[in-house]
Amino acid sequence: METRKVQVTGGSTFTVSLPKTWATDNDVSSGTTVEFYPEGDELLLTPERENRRQEGTLDVSGLEDEELMRAVMTMYVSGFDVISLEAGRITTDQRSAIRDATQRLVGVEVLEETADSVVIQDLLDSSELSIVNAVTRMRLIAQSMLEDAVTALIENDDAIAEDVIERDDDVDRLWLVVSRIFRATLRSPRAVEELGVSREDCFDYHSSARQLERIADHAVKISDIALKLEDLPTDVADAIHGLHAEAATVFEGSMDALFAEEATDATRLGHEALAGVVDIDEHTRRIDDMLRDLEPAQAQSLGLIVDSLSRSADYGGNIAETALQKAAPRP
Repeated sequence: METRKVQVTGGSTFTVSLPKTWATDNDVSSGTTVEFYPEGDELLLTPERENRRQEGTLDVSGLEDEELMRAVMTMYVSGFDVISLEAGRITTDQRSAIRDATQRLVGVEVLEETADSVVIQDLLDSSELSIVNAVTRMRLIAQSMLEDAVTALIENDDAIAEDVIERDDDVDRLWLVVSRIFRATLRSPRAVEELGVSREDCFDYHSSARQLERIADHAVKISDIALKLEDLPTDVADAIHGLHAEAATVFEGSMDALFAEEATDATRLGHEALAGVVDIDEHTRRIDDMLRDLEPAQAQSLGLIVDSLSRSADYGGNIAETALQKAAPRP
């Protein structure tokens, strides 16, 4: 840390000198334009950058399949707009994995290909992305996935179960978008200004999006089990339907709390959602008692479904806690 004293020039202009080491490291010299971003009682300063597109290069030699796809996604989440994937020779399998990775990302396409490289580019304008819209979309998809997964189970409808599994890709794409936006706000004050959401709120939305992604994963788990099960006993089906209704109430209440404009509303909704989690724990124990009378393999599968619904409610409780923190007074 360095300190500077504020000077007054011309009788009304406040001036302060910049540390020479910082200026040299960032190519700041006489005539350079710098940008200021006020945040409460803080003022962030950064050199003006004409080219905002971030380019990165990744050596993919030896990377295959899921490992290669994860590497591409990591570069995307890290904030690179143009990614050059290079190797001595890009194999056919690597090209296929790269294409699969781009399909799992929003707005990313292959720009050019050569024998030893593939260049992919994010075609979306980062300033047009909205973390609120992305989380809202995740909410709607995860909610419908969980509801449809239970419907597929109770009605023994394989088509609905398979559709739930396919929709998980949409949630994963949005989760990567949220992660990319959040990391951008950590790096750049310009990103925060363009987004119109504070860093603290971005953190809350990012944390909540992670819970939504997990809820979607449990919907997929329920659907996978539903594909293997036959018709359920009526009393068990009714109990699972009721458990889902309670979990959905917690889920909806927690998300309403997160997006509430008034702190009082957010606090009320958050506490109501957390109280619902406690009720679900009791409901879960009652269903577990019912499953003891079933054939062991069926009981085990249904126990996993009950656990997924209970965990989904817990994730909703996590969102409620985040909403309470978001609504709390700032120090």
